[in-house]
This record gives sequence, C-alpha cells and structure tokens, in this order.
Amino acid sequence: MHGNGNDFVVIDNRKQLPVDWDKHAEFICDRRFGIGCDQLLLIENSTSNNTKMRIYNADGSEVEMCGNGIRCFAKYVYERGIISSRTMKVETLAGTIIPEVMDDGTIKVDMGKAILNGLNIPTTINKEKVIQEPIAIDGQQLSFTAVSMGNPHAVFFVDDVKNVPLTIWGPEVENHKFFPKRINVEFIEVISRNEVNMRVWERGASETLACGTGACASVVASFLNDKTDRNVLVHLKGGDLEISYLEDGTVFMTGGATEVFDGEIEL
Repeated sequence: MHGNGNDFVVIDNRKQLPVDWDKHAEFICDRRFGIGCDQLLLIENSTSNNTKMRIYNADGSEVEMCGNGIRCFAKYVYERGIISSRTMKVETLAGTIIPEVMDDGTIKVDMGKAILNGLNIPTTINKEKVIQEPIAIDGQQLSFTAVSMGNPHAVFFVDDVKNVPLTIWGPEVENHKFFPKRINVEFIEVISRNEVNMRVWERGASETLACGTGACASVVASFLNDKTDRNVLVHLKGGDLEISYLEDGTVFMTGGATEVFDGEIEL
C-alpha cells in the first residue's frame, strides 16, 4: 500500500507469528532482495483500543508513529472487516490515534496534540519550545524548529526546496547530538499563508515521497514561526495532504491511501 508514494508492506499479525520482525523488516523492505517498501506495518490485537499498529523502518528499527502508514492501516482494517466502524481507535507507541474513513475514500486522522517541549520531543535542548534553534550542518549555520507528533521532527525553512542537498543535510541532522533518538528532517518552502512545499528525510528510511507526521509537524512549525495560518495544503513529492492545527494543539491530517497488490512471502 502507499500514502502519497510513501509505501508499506502491511501484514496481519493478529495471530502473533513467531517472527523476529526487526531482522525480517530489513529483508521485507529491501527493494531488490525483498518486497520493497519504506516501512513495514503490523496489524495486532489491542487490549485497550480497537486495534494496534506496529511500525518498522527499512533499517529494522521500530518507531512510534507514521501518518501515511496509519491511513493505509485504517483503509486495510476497515475494507477487510477487521474493524466495522469508519472511525477507530488505534494503539501505537505514540499513544491512541483516531483515523476515520471518509465517504470519498480519504482518511482523516486525529493525530493528537503536537509536543513542543524540547526534552519531550526528545532533543537535548531544555526549552518549552524549540523555535529557530541554531545548528551547524555541513559547515553551514542553519536553524530548525522541533516538533513531535508522537515521533520527533526537525523543520527547516528554505527558499527553494528542490535544491536542498537532502542526502547530505538529512543524515547529518538525523544523527546530530541534539537528538538522542535520531530525528526526522523536513525542509519547507512557504508558498502562501495556506500552502507549502515539503521534502523529507525520514529517520531510518532516507528520503521518502511523503511523510504524514512530517507534514503535520511542518504546519505546526510554520504557524509557530508566523509563516502560515492553521489550515495548510502541504505539497509533497508523492501528492498533497491537508493539515489543520487547532487552537488546543490538536492536529488533523486528511489524505488518501492506495492498495497496490497483495501476495505471500516466506520468512
């Protein structure tokens, strides 16, 4: 499946298959020797919510949350009758996330409240809000705004997002000493008060065509820096996402999800 080109292998693991998922995720995600995807999503039973989503990056690391992934997850469990309601509560490592399958096929997701405290994101910066914090990258002095949407993001504003040296800046920021759990990296070009362009370097996955939590974090950061309003259309390489940042700090994301094929693999 994919959400705006950010692609996933989705596995129904409600019977708890005896598989070492961190090792097998690397194989499954490999585009030459496995199936090929940015991340592996597992459907599991939850004791506290309707269902549970686990997420593994292409490098085998398990992560807290994925915005494009949860839209694909919601479409999968609803269309296969695993969950009968269009609105569902999904357990993740980032807490309970609430997606809703809309009549037009898009999925609207209550992503919860953005986390802005520096230590809680987490960063090593002890500030209530990490806004335009200086950082030395590739011999240059840049600045970032940090936001967590259940997973950490560093947002940079640039004049021309197409010409950002993403393969140089991305991994250097991801593994910077400021970020004890590494970090996702977004570069934003503001078009208007309600529209931005975005490129993303995802922690453990390199550049992807889209990142839902990254789009959410970028709109929060854009509003905090007075570059946009609260309702923003985010243009990513793989398509568009509609993001709303409410006054109480809650973020909503709306976008599509597409199933490409299904099959079997021996592990």
